[in-house]
Amino acid sequence: MRVRVVLFTADLRVHDHPPLRAALNASDAVVPLFVRDTGIAAAGFLVPNREAFLADCLRDLDAQLRQRGGRLVVRSGDVAEEVAKVVTETDACAVHLAGDVSAYAHRREERLRTALHGIGCEVVSHDAVVTCVPPGAVTPAAKDHFAVFTPYHRQWARQHLRTVGRAPRAVTVPDGVRSEPLPERAAVPRLSPDLAEGGERAGRARLTAWLRSGIAGYEDRHDDMAGDATSRLSPDLHFGTVSPVEAVQRARAAGGPGAEAFVRQLAWRDFHRQVLAARPAAAHEDYRGKHDLWRSERSAGREIEAWRQGRTGYPVVDAAMRQLRHEGWMHNRARLLTASFLTKTLYVDWRVGARHFLDLLVDGDIANNQMNWQWMAGTGTDSRPNRVLNPVTQAKRYDPDGAYVRRWVPELAGLKGAAVHEPWKLTGEDRAAYDYPDPLLELSDGLARFKRARGLG
Repeated sequence: MRVRVVLFTADLRVHDHPPLRAALNASDAVVPLFVRDTGIAAAGFLVPNREAFLADCLRDLDAQLRQRGGRLVVRSGDVAEEVAKVVTETDACAVHLAGDVSAYAHRREERLRTALHGIGCEVVSHDAVVTCVPPGAVTPAAKDHFAVFTPYHRQWARQHLRTVGRAPRAVTVPDGVRSEPLPERAAVPRLSPDLAEGGERAGRARLTAWLRSGIAGYEDRHDDMAGDATSRLSPDLHFGTVSPVEAVQRARAAGGPGAEAFVRQLAWRDFHRQVLAARPAAAHEDYRGKHDLWRSERSAGREIEAWRQGRTGYPVVDAAMRQLRHEGWMHNRARLLTASFLTKTLYVDWRVGARHFLDLLVDGDIANNQMNWQWMAGTGTDSRPNRVLNPVTQAKRYDPDGAYVRRWVPELAGLKGAAVHEPWKLTGEDRAAYDYPDPLLELSDGLARFKRARGLG
């Protein structure tokens, strides 16, 4: 019997899955394998919200495979070692997996190739599984990657995307391949109370609902913080329960300005991956250093903790940070505001904020998270690195009647309209009626400090 292994990583689906399709076409049986990588846990990346969402995804993937006569094999340990054991047990001739861009993913694949070479097993890496366009497919003349989004997007939009593949009708798994029990969400402690459900079925339902009733208004409403008018597909894209290629193809078929704006966001996702593929150190080092002498946990501990807890005294910032803690997710406009406040107003190292986001975000993704934080800190690809977002101005623009703030900062619910964004303007008994902190600092003081630090006068 010809056997191949399909190593699932950030592609936990059966629809539009090139590695699974290729392995099925070339063999009599496949071993759908997921390794619970102890290296990720040791690095602190397997945090509760993502662990629980992952448990949902694995259980759903197993169910999808069982509907087709197969099942998911789960192992725990070092990925290269565990895959090699399965290859030896089944006499598999090849391992198929999706290519990825992080330094960790590259090291994992290199170690896998080394381990399997000695036992005569081929490793087949497939592009355009976790991205729409492979990182190296779109490059400027004489350079290895685009450092600016707009010219990247122009070329990206002209690329021919592969055909979306159907889910297989049948999956045959060799008898006797041992599997650990599937993990359960209920076994994971300290979850965000309103963490979304994971899994391909839930993700595809979200995508279909978005295309049916949300995408048409996306161009006009994507910054409406209270309206919650974004797709909320980022966790599904992070875990690969939804194919980015299928999302783009279906959005383009829907057409219209909203679809174009949504597809542009998926291009940003690919853009960040091609930056990280070319500059892996950008996950933890400034992409474009500004000689910042950032305030650290030691020097700004009180302000950092207030930011984390949503007690800065700036309601829109606090609302966003509380949404993050409650849902394991945050509106994109809110991500920009909170990142600007930490790095530009408080002048705290972007890595402090990026780490906190990774600790809570169910869509916590090294490429998107780190590069977006660098973009807001002015050390990344932003062509205006010194821009500072004023949280009050932004709140009045994107939460004009204060509904978003009142949802997440209920102690201010008694303030009507835009007044909720500036509670410090209340005086006497009116101010004392609200158990809410005064601002950590004046915005003008934060701006002046930032300008001095950047030598802007």
